[in-house]
Amino acid sequence: MPPRHLADLDLAGRRAAVSELGEQAFRAGQLSTHYFGRLERDPAGMTDIPAAARERLTGTLLPRLLTPVRELACDGGDTRKALWRLHDGSMVESVLMGYADRVTVCISSQAGCGMACPFCATGQAGLTRNLSTAEIVDQVVYLAGIAASGVMGGAPRRLSHVVFMGMGEPLANYNRVIDAVRRLTSPAPEGLGLSQRHITVSTVGLVPAMRKLAEEDLSVTLALSLHAPDDDLRDELVPVNQRWKVAEVLDAAWAYAARTGRRVSIEYAMIRDVNDQPWRADLLGRLLSGRLAHVNLIPLNPTPGSKWDASPKPVEREFVRRLRAAGVATTVRDTRGREIDGACGQLAASEVEA
Repeated sequence: MPPRHLADLDLAGRRAAVSELGEQAFRAGQLSTHYFGRLERDPAGMTDIPAAARERLTGTLLPRLLTPVRELACDGGDTRKALWRLHDGSMVESVLMGYADRVTVCISSQAGCGMACPFCATGQAGLTRNLSTAEIVDQVVYLAGIAASGVMGGAPRRLSHVVFMGMGEPLANYNRVIDAVRRLTSPAPEGLGLSQRHITVSTVGLVPAMRKLAEEDLSVTLALSLHAPDDDLRDELVPVNQRWKVAEVLDAAWAYAARTGRRVSIEYAMIRDVNDQPWRADLLGRLLSGRLAHVNLIPLNPTPGSKWDASPKPVEREFVRRLRAAGVATTVRDTRGREIDGACGQLAASEVEA
């Protein structure tokens, strides 16, 4: 794992770490204000801390965790994808997306992924390791700083939303992801002060972890990557379904909704001639009708050389129509970043191939 970082610790832990270095405990608050409050990651900008103390403190508590490898932009600069190299050479990705009313960052929780979904570039790469809490948080702080610089045109400058939908299965790195959520939502200077309701944690359906999340007293949005309403197909598309079937996964999702009052987002990648048949739309509608749920249809962003392709737009529209006819709220995800290898894992895969 990487060296310990400020973001791995709560405020009390930071004070203790600062004291261990022979510095006064209030320096922990100064460091935290720079990092979380001002999005300052460069020690040279922390001029209110004496130079000798600054070098000692930042050298110990603000080690470099992410080294930029490639940063690409599209959509007039409103979509920016970053590929990072970690201390051990592992690669992870993050995406920053600016809209008229919000700025969202999509972050990774693992280097690679062990869930082996065949249509996903990250799933094809396999799992390298879990990220630390700070490696997760540092993606957000870095990209929040990019947004704050004003380079995204018409979007607000303040980051408001975080989605754990990058590389990895968040609930397979449960403790560090929960710690990261608490850092992101704790008021400054302990954290970034984001709203829990603006954090989305995705899962392919790790049922015990979903039920554990319901007990965390958090109001984050749970996003379930379903991708098929029937076990026969989901066994193929989402191999973990061989352990926890559709009915059991949905039961855990409804338990989360009942406990938190939060609507569950059902993620469904539209794959041509695979899961986009009208009867599957009808079956999905029956499963979700009357539930606290919303379907987010995702036009597949095909990976190079893959046999999987996106559903044609008329097929997608019919799928939407049938779900809405069943009384299920349904939207189609805005497609961003296709020309910059926007799908999860594509940029890392292209870098390895190069």
